[in-house]
Amino acid sequence: MDRQPSFQLDPDIGFLADPKGQFVCGLLEDAGHQALFVGGCVRNAIMGVAASDVDIATDAQPTDVMRIAEAAGVRAVPTGIDHGTVTLIVDGTPFEITTFRRDVETDGRRAVVAFSSRVEDDARRRDFTMNALYADRRGVVQDPVGGLRDAQARRVLFIDDPVQRIREDYLRTLRFFRFSAWYADPAQGWDADALAAIADTLDGLQSLSAERVGAEMLKLLSAPDPTPAVSVMAQVGVLGVLLPGAEARMLGPVVHMEDGAVDPITRLAAVGGENVADRLRLSRKQGKQLEATRTLAGTSRGFRALGHLAGLEAAQGAAILRAALFETPLPEGWQADIASGTSERFPVAASDLPELEGAALGKRLKALKQDWLASDLTLGKDQLLGR
Repeated sequence: MDRQPSFQLDPDIGFLADPKGQFVCGLLEDAGHQALFVGGCVRNAIMGVAASDVDIATDAQPTDVMRIAEAAGVRAVPTGIDHGTVTLIVDGTPFEITTFRRDVETDGRRAVVAFSSRVEDDARRRDFTMNALYADRRGVVQDPVGGLRDAQARRVLFIDDPVQRIREDYLRTLRFFRFSAWYADPAQGWDADALAAIADTLDGLQSLSAERVGAEMLKLLSAPDPTPAVSVMAQVGVLGVLLPGAEARMLGPVVHMEDGAVDPITRLAAVGGENVADRLRLSRKQGKQLEATRTLAGTSRGFRALGHLAGLEAAQGAAILRAALFETPLPEGWQADIASGTSERFPVAASDLPELEGAALGKRLKALKQDWLASDLTLGKDQLLGR
């Protein structure tokens, strides 16, 4: 076991200072069990990054967790009891408590696990060293696999053999790039062993469900700047397997144009690819936004017209993507123009053309609307009818 010297977190860090979390850990400890904060909350505390999820690991069996909670009058929900997870509700706040586990069998998508009393077993089944960090309720960190130094240096490394870790769950390939985009220090470079293992296991990506791939891709594309990660994904062949026809070339310019307004769908439109909405199982709303962004980016519509045609998010995405494609800066006030266009209504109604009916009426209204859009919504009803 590669333990690091004892490391103490600041006890005023959010999850350690939360009396509810302290209460849950105290319940388990008072019953003679370990209770350790694990994963993202510990990793982010070491990195000085905010964390939202707070997970607790324990050597107590799930049935013991249920019994301890019920004896204390705490609501316990067996959310994933077969896999070791019980959720305790403390004053309306849920805490997922998961028993230490070890893998018995894996098939690249899911694992058969057995419960364990050893934190070392639990750590060895995780993906990256920085995610296998544990802290007790006093903030003392336990580091079974050497993740502390990697978290401090912002290095994303697989635990032990990268090929084995990936073949246990092929989604870990995407998670490697996602965690690199969010947490890695670019100056550290890319781990050669990890990239070689990813290149050797591309075949397994085909076994992943579209929902899992889509969720990971959107998380990756939500990073402050996912360009380096997506570029390396393309170089090692991952991007081509997941999204045939996609490329990273336009992602950097789009990120530069965003000016802090991160939208993963706009970035996905920049990456491109075939049948993206289906391959990533996007929601209907996301699919419509993606299609509108890609389609309108190739037009010369004004900003108000974009807002009217596509709504705020897709119109802003189309404007950003178009500016990146044609290497033209976005003018001052472009976002306000788009917002204005979203609330504008076509000023001409059928009743304004009483002399026409049927197909002729429809054709005339369509032509007038095209004139209105071409003017970037500046022509009024009288101007349109007088044309």
